[in-house]
Amino acid sequence: MGLLRTLHAWAGAVLALLLIVLGLSGSLLVLKDDWLRATMPAARQVVTPTPQTLGQAAEALEQAHPGEIRTLVFARPDLGVHRVYLKDESNAYADTAGGLVATWRGNARLEAWIFDLHHHLLAGEIGEIFVGVAGLAGALLVLTGLIIWLPSWRAFAWRLWPRSARRRDLVSAHRDTGMIFLIPTFVLCLTGGAIIFHDQSQALMTAAFPGGVTPPKPPKAGLGDIDWPVALSAAQARFPTATLRMVGWPAKAGAPATIRMRQAGEWHPNGRTVVYIDPATSQAIGALDSRALAPGMRAYNAFYPLHAASVGGRTYDIAIFASGLALAGLGGVGLWSFLVKPRQRRAAQA
Repeated sequence: MGLLRTLHAWAGAVLALLLIVLGLSGSLLVLKDDWLRATMPAARQVVTPTPQTLGQAAEALEQAHPGEIRTLVFARPDLGVHRVYLKDESNAYADTAGGLVATWRGNARLEAWIFDLHHHLLAGEIGEIFVGVAGLAGALLVLTGLIIWLPSWRAFAWRLWPRSARRRDLVSAHRDTGMIFLIPTFVLCLTGGAIIFHDQSQALMTAAFPGGVTPPKPPKAGLGDIDWPVALSAAQARFPTATLRMVGWPAKAGAPATIRMRQAGEWHPNGRTVVYIDPATSQAIGALDSRALAPGMRAYNAFYPLHAASVGGRTYDIAIFASGLALAGLGGVGLWSFLVKPRQRRAAQA
């Protein structure tokens, strides 16, 4: 147990600053939609998610930016702006009619900067790898912390703030906070790491829980200008009870357009059900029903909504917001208690 305590302390000290940054930025991202509604009047509009309404918005955007749009994420009843991803790596918000209300590049907007900090540490792919490693290591820290706590469980108290700056009280607060937020912090760390290392995580989950259908390769398609109201109506006919969530323009000549839909029971905010559209006819030429995927893949598809608080309503938002703050607090208090011990030892020796 002594060796495990030492490993836990040193690993926590090394990861502390990363966990503080990830915890605080993650908590702020929970408030992203609230921030948009508070600062952007268009985000407070109410959108009717019908093929005709959404299709007209997609048509308006395509006419204003021909050949420039890569992906369009539709507005939701609780957030009245469409998110537009352009091929030149710039981004935009559009109102319900398809008119742009904000454009930016990179992380020039506040919420985009916070996301870049949380997902990439403002350092691109290298930062993303560090975030993934920190998430998985954080999950291990939670498990080792639980093992260390078990022999002294009787000392547990529902206390988040240390009584004093003495090391004993710092360690007690760190231990109690870790136990109070044990499950949500473990879920946040594990799902965060799994999202970063998505290929490996998907392979592991499908190997552990096999079955279902194999996602098909996108079919070949013709060339043409997509009639989005017609295409969205065709997708809705394939899955009548699903919600239209996003569209993707063909990545290259001969590739189909894609329409993402969210079916009942899917947690992902944009769904994982896909309909392939032939640009030459604006009709469906294939589909992937997410409910038919392997159990492991369906479980993996739940990682993002669990991590990003995209499921569970306002109650879960509050829980994830508090858990992000707790993760930052665990890193801060743990690091401080780690640094206090050498100072107290030197003072005693003096």
